[in-house]
Amino acid sequence: MNIIFKKADIDQLDLLVKTRVEVLQAANLLGDDADMSEVEAASLQYYREALLDGSHTGYLAFDGEDFVGAGGVSYYRVMPTYHNPTGRKAYIMNMYVRPAYRRRGIATQMLDLLVADTRQRGIQSISLEATDAGRPLYTKYGFVPMEHEMELP
Repeated sequence: MNIIFKKADIDQLDLLVKTRVEVLQAANLLGDDADMSEVEAASLQYYREALLDGSHTGYLAFDGEDFVGAGGVSYYRVMPTYHNPTGRKAYIMNMYVRPAYRRRGIATQMLDLLVADTRQRGIQSISLEATDAGRPLYTKYGFVPMEHEMELP
């Protein structure tokens, strides 16, 4: 196994969108028959804009020519706070490793790349949502549950 990580660019739009759909189907326990056409169209538009304006960094993992995993980080800004005077934040998303390749350190390496990209931008505030399967990885990496955030469903 020789896993190669590639920083995604606009030339990988189709693979990025396909991967996004695969991630959402897996995370939401959806079958292959779920209508993902709206998500596909919106993801295509998102990647077109975000890769070009630098508000998203994505990495793809390959074993030879075979796609085996992905991860991304979106950058955004909120009002400055005492603990985050720049207001700049990063949100890690779309972390996925195909089942046959799990437990081989690929997700950790992907996380290393995403966190390094974030740190190079001078961003200290990094968050993510974790599935039950991903939570042990993120906890081991040093992520902690957020105590003060709430969401209006």
